[in-house]
Amino acid sequence: MGLDLTRVNYSSGAPLEEKVGYSRAVKVGPFVKIGGTTAVQPDGTVYGEGSAYEQTKYVLEKFVRLLDEAGSEVSEVVAVKCYTTDMAFGGEIGRAYSEIFKEVKPLFTMVGTPMLNRPTQLVEIELEAIIGSAV
Repeated sequence: MGLDLTRVNYSSGAPLEEKVGYSRAVKVGPFVKIGGTTAVQPDGTVYGEGSAYEQTKYVLEKFVRLLDEAGSEVSEVVAVKCYTTDMAFGGEIGRAYSEIFKEVKPLFTMVGTPMLNRPTQLVEIELEAIIGSAV
């Protein structure tokens, strides 16, 4: 019996998703990938302006909800990539990250970038999970 590679797209409701043509998350079989996500709230404002900790926590909480919607969970996350406008935020980002992933220990990459979509965005994160791989 072959692996079911049915594809399901998930939206966060952001207007650009439909306008540009992208999904917030895509599940193919047991693989769940969540694309680059920032702390933009439904009203278009950036949550936690000035705080990399607050922005990271906000994005990771979004991920927990998306994983649940896709039938996955935090313990099945295998990789997290984080982009930040200043590597000096590493401690704040790491603190928020460890509150969710300390016991799971997925791969983690942090990259400094000169800017994100808006000047008030300090962090953008993407994630990969494999359903059935829980630690």
